[in-house]
Amino acid sequence: MPKLLLTVPEAARALSISRSKLYELLATGAIRSVRIDGSRRIPLDALNAYINTLMGEAA
Repeated sequence: MPKLLLTVPEAARALSISRSKLYELLATGAIRSVRIDGSRRIPLDALNAYINTLMGEAA
């Protein structure tokens, strides 16, 4: 079964950006995340939504 939630380092690697840049995007709300017992996780859907937003801006 594929992962539904990624850690911050995993999500940063998936987007080929730094962890600090990902934290900036999380802070501004550009990428949604959830907290589970103090651990931040990023849904795969949130990464796809962010990419789709970027693609729309480029068009």
